Amino acid sequence: MLYHLLYPLSDYFSGFNVFRYLTFRSAYAAVTALALSFVLGPWLIRRLRAWRVGQQVRSDGPQRHLAKAGTPTMGGLLILTAIVVPTLLWADLTNLQIQLAVVITVLLGALGFLDDYLHVVRKQPKGLLGRYKLLVQFAAGLLVGLAIRWALPYGDLTTRTAVPFLKDTFLSFGALYAPFVALVVMGASNAVNLSDGLDGLAIGMVVPAASAFGALAYVSGHAGFSQYLNIPFLQGAGELTVFCSAFVGAGLGFLWFNAHPAEVFMGDTGSLALGGALGAVAVLIKRELLLVIVGGLFVAEALSVIIQVAVFKATGRRVFRMAPLHHHFELGNWPESKVVIRFWIVSILLALVTLSTLKLQ
Repeated sequence: MLYHLLYPLSDYFSGFNVFRYLTFRSAYAAVTALALSFVLGPWLIRRLRAWRVGQQVRSDGPQRHLAKAGTPTMGGLLILTAIVVPTLLWADLTNLQIQLAVVITVLLGALGFLDDYLHVVRKQPKGLLGRYKLLVQFAAGLLVGLAIRWALPYGDLTTRTAVPFLKDTFLSFGALYAPFVALVVMGASNAVNLSDGLDGLAIGMVVPAASAFGALAYVSGHAGFSQYLNIPFLQGAGELTVFCSAFVGAGLGFLWFNAHPAEVFMGDTGSLALGGALGAVAVLIKRELLLVIVGGLFVAEALSVIIQVAVFKATGRRVFRMAPLHHHFELGNWPESKVVIRFWIVSILLALVTLSTLKLQ
């Protein structure tokens, strides 16, 4: 909005020319997201407490978590606000990539809100049934896939994705591209959701991933940098840097309140939206396979659940002390803060490895 209102004034006042620069708008998107989080966070926490929107803790989980019962949840509303509002303020709203990223974030945030509402407010133990969540997540991803195929100017790359570490190597999905994208968005959304189990864990893991994708979006949408790095130039993709910067600012702002001991939890309102947003950005910059690297811990968390369930059903035995993976370490007598910080460290390392793929090809 500010871009559209103020940049045209550069014809009269040269100072407004700064609004054409992605770096300027991205920096202020992050600052705006942080400021919104700090201003709205305490108010939202008070409202959630007044409305008695408190976390319900599983009785079969780690016993130390019982003390967290009643902590306000649905804090994902703060994250969504701090991502969407700065993006609308600082991004080029005519850019289809931005439109898709915002729509997916809001759509999956609304899905998570409905699940949280049914579970926490209406006291339905299972919340929204899993098959309905999967259906909406798949439909959201399908929307992105179809939009890329029919509306974005990606040319020969439209139904292909880059292979990490391999120069000029792409996988082509042809007619199956839209379903592939749907699976990517759905998988990313659920993987982040499964990782949201300790104070500050999930939000601290998505921030490095969003930072890495923001950098990749910037160089992919910059003709000079993409040529120098020998990567495909994607027209308009650079604008996603603004979205990713707002994502990072919102994440850090939420972490202020979610750090141990957490004052608020994000709930499915936040986790489903954050995962879906990461998946959508990966798809829009044609780096879907990099999700496995930058989100390696999310993949490990999801796999730990799948392995645990499959092995237990087949043999009656458990592979992990408890799934998802973070609970395995927690029950191995790691303090909660140690689990969280070590997962953060690994996430940062994975983000750096992801960025290294720009040169290691």
